[in-house]
Amino acid sequence: MGRSPGDQAIVDEVLLTKLTAEVAAAAAATRGAARNVRIKADGSPVTDADERSQAILLAAVERLMPGIAVVSEELAIRPSRLGNVFAVIDPLDGTKEFVAGSNEYTVNLAIIQGGEPVVGIVAAPAKGLIYRGSTMKGAERLAMTHGGIPDLTEAHPITIRKASPDGIVAAVSRSHLDCATVALLDRLYVRQRVACGSALKFCRVAEGSADIYPRLAMTCEWDVAAGHALVVAAGGMVTQPEGGTLRYGDAAGDFRVPAFVAWGDRIGVLKAASLHA
Repeated sequence: MGRSPGDQAIVDEVLLTKLTAEVAAAAAATRGAARNVRIKADGSPVTDADERSQAILLAAVERLMPGIAVVSEELAIRPSRLGNVFAVIDPLDGTKEFVAGSNEYTVNLAIIQGGEPVVGIVAAPAKGLIYRGSTMKGAERLAMTHGGIPDLTEAHPITIRKASPDGIVAAVSRSHLDCATVALLDRLYVRQRVACGSALKFCRVAEGSADIYPRLAMTCEWDVAAGHALVVAAGGMVTQPEGGTLRYGDAAGDFRVPAFVAWGDRIGVLKAASLHA
């Protein structure tokens, strides 16, 4: 029997990394230009940069991994059927920050296999950084050179850190901090809350500058998938709030994620909370 497209995740991570970085750099270059900002039905903004980034990434994924389905935020019609392997794209995560002139926006690309993210790339062009993680190979942080080309010879391995019993650092959303998330943080022994936008919060956990990133409000798979893969590749985990497995490809639910928690050292975080309860 012949193998259908996407039955096996054969991913050229180097090319995907370069591509994501170049798209992110191109988006960054448009920040000072007219961006044609519109408001979508859900109240969130979209710009020409979102749509251009999406078009480039869709074409590139089709070229590098022909035949796989792609789920992306700005698609007018998202796929209703997905193979064992598919891609999830957020062409511009943190559009509010992008429009406001902040440097806290990213371009995210994830490869999903069997409902779980196995490769995640998060490019942060305004910070000159790109993060990538593979559940088989680990996680790295790279500098972006001029034009968005990452310096692949200077990849810096990153890992989560051990949680301190003296208190943890929580990465929290700058724009979407909800009451349920605040209540969870109040139950933990948090000594510092660091607010930032987009998928950068996952990067903070993966590189060991934060211990936890919870979001107990509705979001979407393209907001989470790449960061999820990165955190897992760095030695952490991303779960449902009660600890269950977070899976991807819920076309029937319009690819919504009700809530999640990204953990560095989950056992250490919970232990610190119990010591100070």
